[in-house]
Amino acid sequence: MAKNRKLGRNSSHRRAMLRNLVTSLLAEGRIQTTHTRAKEVQRIADRMITLGKRGDLHARRQALAYIYSEDVVTKLFTEYAEKYADRNGGYTRVLKMGPRRGDGAEISIIELV
Repeated sequence: MAKNRKLGRNSSHRRAMLRNLVTSLLAEGRIQTTHTRAKEVQRIADRMITLGKRGDLHARRQALAYIYSEDVVTKLFTEYAEKYADRNGGYTRVLKMGPRRGDGAEISIIELV
């Protein structure tokens, strides 16, 4: 299994940042961030959608423990669970956009398929 990326943050900041990014991705359907962050968010978002597809109470509580917004969890378990019922993984896609103007970091868009 791949190691977690540190992303230049301590563990609590990294966890909060990834939780925010996953919540935003599931709420909006598409976000723009750096490429390494997008690849980390992709792993977690796919796991959250898999929990939504399971649909039981334990899976809902696990998702609520990670995702900040209760509305996003409801959307995950109703809309996204239906949408991806026939799909076995690969719920997100990462598209490279090019370097950021200020510091040259590689920018990507992560979106739900």
